[in-house]
Amino acid sequence: MPKTKIKRLYLIPILSKALDVIELLEESHAPVALEDVYQKTQISKTSVYRILKTLVHRGYVAQGQNGLYRLVSRPRRLRFGFAAQSAEMPFSVAVAQSVTAAAAATGVELLMLDNRYDPDMAIQNAEEFVAKRVDLVLEFQVEEHVAPRVAHIFKKAGIPLIAIDVPHPNATYFGVDNFEVGYEAGTVLAQHAQRKWKSKVDWVLGVGFAEAGSFVQSRITGAFEGIRERLADIPADRYLQIEGRGMRQQSKLAAAEFLRKRRKGEHILVAASTDSSALGVLDAAREAARESDFAIVGQDCIPEALAEMRQSSSALIGSISHEVETYGPRLIQLGIALLRGHVVSPYNYVRHKTVTHESLATENAKDR
Repeated sequence: MPKTKIKRLYLIPILSKALDVIELLEESHAPVALEDVYQKTQISKTSVYRILKTLVHRGYVAQGQNGLYRLVSRPRRLRFGFAAQSAEMPFSVAVAQSVTAAAAATGVELLMLDNRYDPDMAIQNAEEFVAKRVDLVLEFQVEEHVAPRVAHIFKKAGIPLIAIDVPHPNATYFGVDNFEVGYEAGTVLAQHAQRKWKSKVDWVLGVGFAEAGSFVQSRITGAFEGIRERLADIPADRYLQIEGRGMRQQSKLAAAEFLRKRRKGEHILVAASTDSSALGVLDAAREAARESDFAIVGQDCIPEALAEMRQSSSALIGSISHEVETYGPRLIQLGIALLRGHVVSPYNYVRHKTVTHESLATENAKDR
């Protein structure tokens, strides 16, 4: 006799178990304890616990203060708007990737638009978010002068706003403590000068970002303070600020203009508001064959800056990491907390750490 052909079932075991749990809760007329779900489904207790916690997190199940579980009406999927700073800025791209991954992991629908480093585009995007009726907006735009108008658009529409790195009126702030990260950059620069140049410094250069306003400019203020505390003999008129807009080419041009007026061999410390600016200054120093005159510290730890710091001869001696991989998970959770009516801090600072050639070399040695 021919063998009976067995039809293959393409099932996902853990999904099937989750549906068993949902069906059990649906049949129950009262909240159910974890132990009861375990006993009635005969699914392992560990799996039952994880399934229930996932269903609570995604809004399918509620857990009371007594620890009992009940099925709830499925809420509408949350929809967040995310206005990216610019698809051409490495740090902005990294933030966007982190936010996108976190939204997908938590079941939040994400509508992403690009501000393109343009204030008019930021306003246009804000109006589109309102038209699309998003529940909350994560705003990453750096022009301080347009922040009130962008914030007003969302306030008028009743849409909660989280501002990334640059404060906006009536918004919850998320980002680095700009003065502190600047201060740490200044400390790295001063220690380098003490160790390599016997504290002899001719110029201290801050490559700023005026459009971002005083909050981001405080990165430069903090850096200057960190240097002054350790190198008190540098005259005040040797501290200069140039405008780089946080971008590589503009920073390169500004640094090249500065170098045209300075003699070769002068020792120059540079605190840059971003790694893109730091790399632009490095480009100018190399084109002028004056890299050995410089010590540069940036902000953000973008991949190209890390590659530079791995070269012991590079004038880019450090960068302050803003731990960009934490942005997405924290922003999404902060947004959910706001929409659920939880009390959140008006200022939510990210962790940061100093990264140098030496610290990278130590990490590489540990990995071997």
